[in-house]
Amino acid sequence: MMTCDEARVLLHALLDGELDAGHAREVETHVAGCPRCAAELAQFLEMRGTLSDANLSFTAPAALRSRIEAALPAPVVRAPWPSRRSLLKGFAFGTALSAAAAASVLFVVVRSDQDQLILGEIVSAHLRSLQAERLTDVPSSDQHTVKPWFSGKLAVAPPVADLTAQGFTLLGGRLDYIDGKPVAALVYRRRAHIINLFVAMAASLERGAARHETVQGFNIRRWNEHGLRFIAISDVSADELADFGAKFESASRAGA
Repeated sequence: MMTCDEARVLLHALLDGELDAGHAREVETHVAGCPRCAAELAQFLEMRGTLSDANLSFTAPAALRSRIEAALPAPVVRAPWPSRRSLLKGFAFGTALSAAAAASVLFVVVRSDQDQLILGEIVSAHLRSLQAERLTDVPSSDQHTVKPWFSGKLAVAPPVADLTAQGFTLLGGRLDYIDGKPVAALVYRRRAHIINLFVAMAASLERGAARHETVQGFNIRRWNEHGLRFIAISDVSADELADFGAKFESASRAGA
């Protein structure tokens, strides 16, 4: 049963459409039975409606258009029209080129949207884990206890590294879900900060260079290795998260 504290953390994500269907349903179910959270959600909706209805646009004066037109260079003398044959050739080539460009742009947009959706689910999973009794399914600082726990629950048990000596304490692991698929979540602590490292099967065996980004105030480091995809998220600094990722990669290679 979702608590008020858990629901309030996810209300903005619900309004922005950043939750997957399962988590959105959890929040909506809680709000339906909680007057306090329902009132807070209503306030957010009212605020968004007020901002969208407000006349915040500004129309430039006509004098500005005249000044811009006066500053433009004189029209260029056009070259003679090409022959019909050359025009048709150019049109055919341009059509094929435009189609290829449009297809590539669509592919990039689709990949970008899917990427943002997964990152949103990563943030949601990280926030959920910070709630009481949701951090680990197998609480243990022993890597030889955590790794076998995933056997039978996932197609491949993730590598688990003991980085206590390097300043990152292993707290345990849990089973989580990203993009509708079960993934391993390894949990580390850096001082008072929690690092969630999600591990899933990668699309290829190629090693991917690490990528750093910030989403909703959290630092994220992603990389691929040994056919696995790794995504680390925390509110530690980007430099500390990069240090964690580098140490985990080095320990994993040594273990392999």
